[in-house]
Amino acid sequence: MADISPVTKAVVPAAGLGTRFLPATKATPKEMLPIVDKPAIQYVVEEAVSAGLSDVLMITGRSKRSIEDHFDRAYELEEALRNKGDDLRLASIRESAELAQIHYVRQGEPKGLGHAVNCARQHVGDEPFAVLLGDDLIDARDNLLDRMIEVRQQYGGSVVALMEVPADQVHKFGCAALEPGGVADVAKVSDLVEKPPAGEEPSRWIIIGRYVLDPAVFDVLEKTEPGRGGEIQLTDALRTLATMPAESGGGVHGVLFRGRRYDTGDKLDYLRTVVQFAVERDDLGEDFLGWLKEFVKSQES
Repeated sequence: MADISPVTKAVVPAAGLGTRFLPATKATPKEMLPIVDKPAIQYVVEEAVSAGLSDVLMITGRSKRSIEDHFDRAYELEEALRNKGDDLRLASIRESAELAQIHYVRQGEPKGLGHAVNCARQHVGDEPFAVLLGDDLIDARDNLLDRMIEVRQQYGGSVVALMEVPADQVHKFGCAALEPGGVADVAKVSDLVEKPPAGEEPSRWIIIGRYVLDPAVFDVLEKTEPGRGGEIQLTDALRTLATMPAESGGGVHGVLFRGRRYDTGDKLDYLRTVVQFAVERDDLGEDFLGWLKEFVKSQES
């Protein structure tokens, strides 16, 4: 097995165009769309920090400046809130600026997730690292990333998060062929397929937006040809890693996640996410749920 170094860095690809949310995302990055009163990408950074990864690299693109501004200090706004005595909101805007040490690099061209991850090579160096996609929010109570890092420490290689979905949904995602092991929530990945045709999927376990990757992935990505959609697919690189020997940084394991995941990359699921988060808020939940029940009742009559 290759040397098992600790995971200390997180990479957050955030260069997508957000076309499914146009026109809202014409001038606002999709990652900045709010989940109640906090942008989705802040939840992702908080997840990384909670798992001990306070060195975060954002892979951005054109018109993503507001992401940088959000994680920076806003001195005039802070002064205005301080003068009003609004300590609660003052603390909330300082929180995002003090979360982590955040770095930025531009992808340049939208050549796919694999290309975006490869843009992190200079920052990451020869270390394992986590990748967190901003479209997927994982409930803070489920500690998925912590578990993935544990699995990486135990087995080496790379680790992907997998979630079981109905058979008629698998064709929308990348999915994995699995070799069950002796641990209930871990399986060895023997193959990966990006959006397989219906009826040809190797399992119902899809890849969700969390990865812990061995640095060997960079050399593989350099040689990975554009795949589905003419883009460099991270799934294709992981498929190669799955067949490589452990001493070369190869091998892929999947953490079988059965917790709470929120998909903010789809309009309907985004709305569901906002409702779920609002209902669970101490300051909003009771009143909002009461209104929601009345609203549903009015629609049924």
